[in-house]
Amino acid sequence: MNFLAKHIRGTFLLSVLSMTFILTACGNNENNEQAGENDEPTRWDEIQEEGVLEVATSGTLYPTSFHSDETDELTGFEVEVTREAADRLGLEAEFTEMGFDGMLTSINNGQVDIAVNDIDINEDREERFLFTDPYKFSYGSMIVRPDDFSGIDTLEDLDGKRHGGAATTIYMQIAEEYGAEGVTYENVTNDTYLRDIENGRLDVVMNDYYLQSLAIEALPEIDVAIHPDLFYHPNNQAMIMNLDNTELQENLNEVINEMLEDGTIQELSEQFFGGQDVSEEPDIDFADEE
Repeated sequence: MNFLAKHIRGTFLLSVLSMTFILTACGNNENNEQAGENDEPTRWDEIQEEGVLEVATSGTLYPTSFHSDETDELTGFEVEVTREAADRLGLEAEFTEMGFDGMLTSINNGQVDIAVNDIDINEDREERFLFTDPYKFSYGSMIVRPDDFSGIDTLEDLDGKRHGGAATTIYMQIAEEYGAEGVTYENVTNDTYLRDIENGRLDVVMNDYYLQSLAIEALPEIDVAIHPDLFYHPNNQAMIMNLDNTELQENLNEVINEMLEDGTIQELSEQFFGGQDVSEEPDIDFADEE
């Protein structure tokens, strides 16, 4: 081989080696970057490190989230379900009280990890949030004036009636779909709603049957009743969280299913719902909805 050929071959080999080194270095950098991305802590990692699960709830929705008359401590069915679930995960549940609209906003901006407040699972919310497996099964009822049921015999009779509730709840949506005039309230207690039905400011409040039956039982001095013939909107409730929190969802589901299997949720249900087991699906004839 002459000198020129050797020179060309040597140059070619150096070029190949240089390119191999560059490609290898680039590949290593990409792998390192990916490893760095994968090593970034998830929200579940942060929750475990902090030892705290941040929870939004109303504190005004008896018996799922309320303050005890004796101690003024926050308690209720979902509050205690959440405390037990957090404890089984080695965490402490810290509650922030707010109205329903604020709960969903707080989940999205990272102020809280989950919200518990008798929140229905539905298609619209499932597109925007994650839910745990359900632990409460229920249906809708109506609180009305007892003498004439506020002039309501069917869902269609809601047209023109005044319905009270939070602005973006499922029950407000159902009422307005049937032509009711929505009267919105902030984070108020049950006696406010019931007195406004009694005094005629409202005609009806539509909400969860179990919550409404207990509210009436707790406030017998207010002359209202649950409509005896109109039940609708079979539904279930769960903890709601940000779409990105899949690890949190998986870990909560694990302990929630343990609690369903070992009877813990049934015991809490019977404690707060007057002996009724809301963890079982009801056998009810429901009114047809549009």
